Amino acid sequence: MNSMSPSNLDLAARIVLDQYGLSSLQFHALGNQGGFSGAALWRVQQSGGDLCLRAWPAGDRATASRERLTDIHRLMKLARDNGLTFVPAVLNSRAGGSYIEQGDRLWDLTTWMPGAAATTARVTRGQVEAACFSLAHLHLVWVSAGSGQGPCPGIHRRLEAYREWDQRIRAVPSRSQAGVCEHVPGTRADPVQLWSERAWQLLHIHAGQIPARLSPWVNRAVSLQSCLCDVWHDHVLFEGETVTGLVDFGGVKTDHVAVDLARLLGSLVEDRAELRAAGLEAYRRIRPLSLLEEELISVLDETGTLVGLMTWLKWLYVDIRPFENRASAARRLQALVERVERWDL
Repeated sequence: MNSMSPSNLDLAARIVLDQYGLSSLQFHALGNQGGFSGAALWRVQQSGGDLCLRAWPAGDRATASRERLTDIHRLMKLARDNGLTFVPAVLNSRAGGSYIEQGDRLWDLTTWMPGAAATTARVTRGQVEAACFSLAHLHLVWVSAGSGQGPCPGIHRRLEAYREWDQRIRAVPSRSQAGVCEHVPGTRADPVQLWSERAWQLLHIHAGQIPARLSPWVNRAVSLQSCLCDVWHDHVLFEGETVTGLVDFGGVKTDHVAVDLARLLGSLVEDRAELRAAGLEAYRRIRPLSLLEEELISVLDETGTLVGLMTWLKWLYVDIRPFENRASAARRLQALVERVERWDL
């Protein structure tokens, strides 16, 4: 996943910290902290509060160009300037920039956010409400950075993923009456195999519903603004029932706010109606939602869950991504599989 060895990355991290005047500080590598984007993280220890050093993904899978990262930092600063202290502060280097170029990566340094993520199984109503309340505040601040009208990009991303699945991935390798297992290389010892087999079976049942669910929205104009687009339960940190951190802004794009609510609620509460309703009510106290927007949230959540299965199978068996922690990948796939299986109960 990384273009440099861990030791070389640590050396690069020390060089980057020197450009912030912090080369004497102790730090330790966190790898990708459970994520799969190709980014690498370090926790930097200092007496005034720890810092988070991030090396953005390298090579042709990079999610950050100079212009994109500058825009992400602008939005984070806007949130901080408007009192949203759960957003990390971005530090400037000695040269005055908000990022450093070192090796084949862009790097940034932010404040370390306290707290811990809630798990889907143990999240409380108060945490769900706090997460949605905080998200609404962020959306309200970011709409001032620019807004418009147009078709929902999240709808079109899902349609594109479905078409790729239908035309290029579903029949690779070619299927036979022998069953779904021939899609899945490896042995039973591979932790992803069982969940991959079940994912193929579920997509055989459900994937064909995706175009019909999305088609009414393809040309429908909705409000657009900057959104997180990848806010799931691991990216929201709590102390008790207070949101203390919102982390990982690498997915920021222009979209409809329903994309963020679908992603957050889909991962945090899945299909528990009472908790979903509580989260939406908390969000509406800050940013009203029309009935049409609430319908869009449901459409994006349902289709996004199925596209999530497609994405994992593509990564595993088409792109052949070399996940450093296949057990962690298996857990992510398992959560999606078990949720869709419950739809059929």
